[in-house]
Amino acid sequence: MLAIGVNEYGGPDALEVVDLPEPVPGQGELLVRVHAAAVNPTDTFVRNGDRAKAQAKQSPPPYVPGMDVAGVLEAIGPETETDLQVGDRVMAVVVPYGHHGGYSSMLALPVGSVAAAPAGTSHAEAATLPMNGLTARLALDLLGLEAGQVLAVTGAAGALGGYLIQLARADGLTVVADASEADEELVRSLGAHLVVRRGDEVANRILEAVPGGVDALVDGSVQEEALFPAIRDGGGFATVRGSRAEPPRGITNHQVWIVQYAEERAKLERLREQVESGLLTLRVARTMPAADAAQAHRMLEAGGVRGRLILEL
Repeated sequence: MLAIGVNEYGGPDALEVVDLPEPVPGQGELLVRVHAAAVNPTDTFVRNGDRAKAQAKQSPPPYVPGMDVAGVLEAIGPETETDLQVGDRVMAVVVPYGHHGGYSSMLALPVGSVAAAPAGTSHAEAATLPMNGLTARLALDLLGLEAGQVLAVTGAAGALGGYLIQLARADGLTVVADASEADEELVRSLGAHLVVRRGDEVANRILEAVPGGVDALVDGSVQEEALFPAIRDGGGFATVRGSRAEPPRGITNHQVWIVQYAEERAKLERLREQVESGLLTLRVARTMPAADAAQAHRMLEAGGVRGRLILEL
């Protein structure tokens, strides 16, 4: 089967078309024929080898990136209970390891990682939701805020930031978000109550908007300790890049690892329902043939992509 991966770690041009054996679903697994795979920042860590450094045991190449996919249910493994049927349009979150990754035309996945795609969406649109949506949900669940409390979101114009804003609004939170001048209208349209200018001084600008500091902050911009001043004493900080910085003033540092929710199908189904109800917005920046994966990675790393780049397989 066709996949996109690397035989040697490197830059975008290390990505190439590879031929892999077609997976066979085992007990508790579903076989998905992938039509669309989202390109996420974490994919670049598979490509350049940074992800391998965090793994105690490495598999042989090729290494295939990709954590968000959508397609069609091809087969159901033996003794696997599911209400999905062969031929259903589905979306799934993928935890990549070795040649198991989302940039593949076929994937055998745990049944808990696969859910029906939102009604009325394309494969490309559905592929933007699983990993990013679950990451946003996990961050909010770890922070444990109550309705009426104030959440700050940095990197708010990105795919993760957009889901954070909309899910936080649904939870009854007040949302302060950062944006460039060009992105301010977008971030407001996503539902942010207050928008401050992004950049090195964003913590001070959040403090000006919310004297005393916000109850919690999700660090989508990966500014880490530079953001701590914006959080009140005893508040919460959520990081999606594994920051080990020690916050001051009793602030709790929550590590957001998607593997915690990778098989939480009920939460993925809830995200689907929220898309169908119009609460969540699926944003596709551009669709591209899978063979153009190197170009997609270059575009992503250049910055400024709003929504998700999608590889079509």
